[in-house]
Amino acid sequence: RNMRNFIYKLILIMMGLYNYCYAGGGVLLSEDSCIITIGFYTAHFTAYQPETSGDKQFCEDLDDVTETIFVLDYLHKSLSEVAVDFRIIRNVTDKGEYVQIEDIEKIKKIDNHTVFYQQPVIKENASYMVKHIFDEPGNYVGIVTAGHPSKPTIYSSVFPFAVGSANIPWSIISFCALILIFGSYVFFMMRTK
Repeated sequence: RNMRNFIYKLILIMMGLYNYCYAGGGVLLSEDSCIITIGFYTAHFTAYQPETSGDKQFCEDLDDVTETIFVLDYLHKSLSEVAVDFRIIRNVTDKGEYVQIEDIEKIKKIDNHTVFYQQPVIKENASYMVKHIFDEPGNYVGIVTAGHPSKPTIYSSVFPFAVGSANIPWSIISFCALILIFGSYVFFMMRTK
């Protein structure tokens, strides 16, 4: 009975750690579509790599070092009334996939780490699209900013992502390691009975 309670608690802890691993970032998978949150605004977020992946849609990590198209389809009408900009930087923070806007604000001379920048633009058709050709694999951060329609307030969304199929998120590696440790422990306990 004590062993069963211990295993149950360990499974709950592992599930909590797994959920925590995916809590960071501004892009979430919701009902098979990616949603980005920029302050109180939301938009469908999709990335494509047509040269290597055809019409396959990406939500976060990108398979290849190639031309990538990022698309935001606005879900709020007021978002099409304000200027939106889009920046991609190398992830030079020590936060990995847990990077937040506060970490980005601490970066001095952000232009030195910027690989792509789209000046603020108003998209009245509620669809925002940018293209960028990645020239090397690595870890990057996308930053989208938008203003408030009637106040001098700027909202930001930060989403870390990897480029190149060799980049496996640490959250997946950590979760697999936890499963391996848990499985080894259960196997050892069963053999000692």
